[in-house]
Formats: sequence, C-alpha cells, structure tokens
Amino acid sequence: MATVEDDIDVRASNARDLVDGQLPMTARQEHFSLAFTRMVAYVAGCAVKTHETDYEGVDITITSSADYKRFYGAEFDLQLKCTTQKRYLASTHMAWPMKVKPYRKLIRPNRFIPAYLGVLLLPEDAEEWLSVDEDRLITESRMYWQAASRLEPDDGVHETKTVYLPRANLFDGRRLLEIMANIGDDGGGVR
Repeated sequence: MATVEDDIDVRASNARDLVDGQLPMTARQEHFSLAFTRMVAYVAGCAVKTHETDYEGVDITITSSADYKRFYGAEFDLQLKCTTQKRYLASTHMAWPMKVKPYRKLIRPNRFIPAYLGVLLLPEDAEEWLSVDEDRLITESRMYWQAASRLEPDDGVHETKTVYLPRANLFDGRRLLEIMANIGDDGGGVR
C-alpha cells in the first residue's frame, strides 16, 4: 500500500522530470528527432514507416518508391538517438556511447533490411531547438549517421560501445538519396 511519503516522492520526481509541467525533456528529444528525420525524408521524397516497438533496435524505416538499377522501393531501418551534449562532438566525428544490447541488434550482419544509426545533436536550451516566423523554420540541430555495416564488432566485455559517426555523414536530403541509391542499385558499398 502506498504511503503519503511515497506519494510525495512520486510528485517530486514528476516535477523534476516535467521541468515546466510539460513533456519530460527526454520525450521532447525523442519526438524532435523523429520530426527532424521525417522532415528530411519527406523533402527528399521518401516515406517513413513506424514500428510499434523498438525491440529490434529500430525506431523507423525510411523507404523510397524509386525504381533503382536492381531493386524497386529501397529501404533501411534507422535507430535514432538524440542529445544536447556537445562534448560528444569532435573535429572529425561524433563519438556516441551506445548500450551494448541495442548495439548488437543494430550491427547483426545477417539483417535483411540494412540498418543505420542516426544521432541528432540539439542545442542545450530547448527554446533554441526551433525558430519559426512567417518566412522560415530554422533549427540549429543536426544529425550524423553511420551504416551499421560500418560499425565495429562488439568485444563482448563492456556495457557500452562507443560509435564514431563521421561529421561528413550529415543527414540531409542529398545524402539520404545517396543511401537509397546505394541500397537500390546494390552497388556493393555501404548497405
């Protein structure tokens, strides 16, 4: 049976998590990363499939309706992460610490659908995530990506694995279409 003290602890915890009485910051980051990815995908002419759960280490699947050299309708699974921690960003890459269990699922070499990891970097102040006026919508966020097939195997010893996402792998419409063409043409490169 819950006590008065338990109720006070729950309310105090909720107040900290909700910050200003709204969604917790982690939920805001999760939804913002999904919205960011959707905007890039839709501008590139791709579609997004959602998943009921991310048990398989997949948040969404991005699909194309284009007819490529080898395949029609290329697609890939995307595991999304989001952070406000600029300390992960170096001059040539973003170093992202990932829990081993979802990492192992992401890098499985026998995946039927190619998988990618995307990490969205947001400003620390949520009010700076997005600016909207009558002329434009601006975000200072950016996402870096890497094909799971390019990630190192897990050593089986540690609870986290640091993933290196090249800063050259900026997630934008042009790069998204390059990923789709590589998958659809079965170019033998990054899947």
